[in-house]
Amino acid sequence: MDTSSDYVRIFDTTLRDGEQSPGATMTSPEKLEVARALARLGVDAIEAGFPAASADDLAAVRGIAEKVGTRSVEGRPSAEPPIVCGLARASKGDIDRAWEAVKPASRPRIHTFLATSDLHMKHKLRMTRAQVVARVAEMVAHARGYCEDIEFSPEDAGRSDPDFLYEVLTHAIRAGATTLNIPDTVGYTTPDEFGNLIRGIRANVPGIEKVIVSVHCHDDLGLATANTLAGILAGARQAEVTINGIGERAGNTSLEEVVMGLATRAAKFGLRTGVDATQLVRLSRLVSTVTGMVVQPNKAIVGANAFAHESGIHQDGMLKHQSTYEIMTPESVGAMQTRLVLGKHSGRAALASRLTELGYSFDDDALDRVFARFKALADRRKSVADADLEALVSDDAKPQNEIFSLEGLLVGCGTQGMPTATVRLRGPDGRVRIHAAVGTGPVDAAYKAIDALVQAPAELLEFSVRSVTEGIDALGEVTVRVRALADRGALSAQHEVASPAVFHGHGIDTDIIVASAKAYLKALSRMFIALGQAPRARERAAAHVPPAPVQEGLP
Repeated sequence: MDTSSDYVRIFDTTLRDGEQSPGATMTSPEKLEVARALARLGVDAIEAGFPAASADDLAAVRGIAEKVGTRSVEGRPSAEPPIVCGLARASKGDIDRAWEAVKPASRPRIHTFLATSDLHMKHKLRMTRAQVVARVAEMVAHARGYCEDIEFSPEDAGRSDPDFLYEVLTHAIRAGATTLNIPDTVGYTTPDEFGNLIRGIRANVPGIEKVIVSVHCHDDLGLATANTLAGILAGARQAEVTINGIGERAGNTSLEEVVMGLATRAAKFGLRTGVDATQLVRLSRLVSTVTGMVVQPNKAIVGANAFAHESGIHQDGMLKHQSTYEIMTPESVGAMQTRLVLGKHSGRAALASRLTELGYSFDDDALDRVFARFKALADRRKSVADADLEALVSDDAKPQNEIFSLEGLLVGCGTQGMPTATVRLRGPDGRVRIHAAVGTGPVDAAYKAIDALVQAPAELLEFSVRSVTEGIDALGEVTVRVRALADRGALSAQHEVASPAVFHGHGIDTDIIVASAKAYLKALSRMFIALGQAPRARERAAAHVPPAPVQEGLP
């Protein structure tokens, strides 16, 4: 890792803090896919999860440590693999599990934390200041017994008494911490306050020159990036960030905003990172797909409108000189047009070559699946753009996550009559089932037919649709969120929870109704897998029993 004074380490916590966004839970294969993409991007450290949270999370972190943390991923700017980090509360059990998860990595890190604000100590920890100091010293030392790279975070540092914070950090350094991460846990501070906090720490904590000072800011007041940059100006040399700024509540500091802030304002900051910024848009889309969290069009750097100009004044300026209204180029963050046009006459090798250029790698079976879908799309379109290819890749069905597959869909709708959908599904037992239903529109009818077949204990919370590219033949991308319902009889008592879980699904097709059905089925599959509940498919095989007639408003 570069230790130059002008180098800012990028510590990505998309897989840990980002995943804590409601409904953003990722499967282990999805986490591994994102981790590989983060490694290619060039981040210095990946906080892969919270191993003590569950056996699945521990396994996911260990998988990333083994497969991403032991070798340089192809396309990574640096030759060495990223640090793989596991989060742990300040307890021996948590730290032991974190070490179990990250120890296969070439560069493992344990990140432990304990609150230091009077509010948290009184109402959450129920500990005195002396007890907090003693616990920090003991647990950091315990973690240091496992590996040399230890990060400590004083939770709610932004609302902590500065003198007490200095005392805690001093003991953390003496116990072996190598990185001190200063979190604005609830997004409370303003940039001047947070910058002064970092300056105070650097001036008043003995031994601070031996460690890296890190910043971790939340966006509750919309100041996460501003606070992070203020902390960096004050001497912090690690920024904790997430792709698209996802995270608890209003989210975390956005990786792309910090990286491009430092790059675009290089004359002001005089600092650099190891991130390949041309991969930012691609990674943003990947994270949006696997989490189901759509990026708002006006999102800085990676939003659909980030480089769009509609105002006549702006357009006139852009035609005369690009820098009149753009402080960075679309190409600098990977938002560029297709260079190689692919169409129905393109072969498997050409597709594989373009996907490699876009940063994707596949085994033969996966490439065969994508190629088949590419040819089907190319038959309907004159050319296939990069955005189309990325959409096909993101929509490539993972066999281990597919419980029900869409075999056929027929809809009837319009100003006359009732919107009706007939759905044919293949279930986990291999049997094909069919059902027809009436709804308020074609999507509603399709979803009611799916509900009847799958017997899904869920309700639809969100439905969004967008065009992947331009034109009447463009791919449509649908994202849905569903909430598990424990009171409809399909979930066993042990899976009933006070706050029902939220799951997302994502579907791509030139037919938006088909894309909607795919997205809904993927969300239901996620729900069944996460809750460990086998679906109760309606016993109606298309080959043997025809569907019953449907009355208005049913099922």
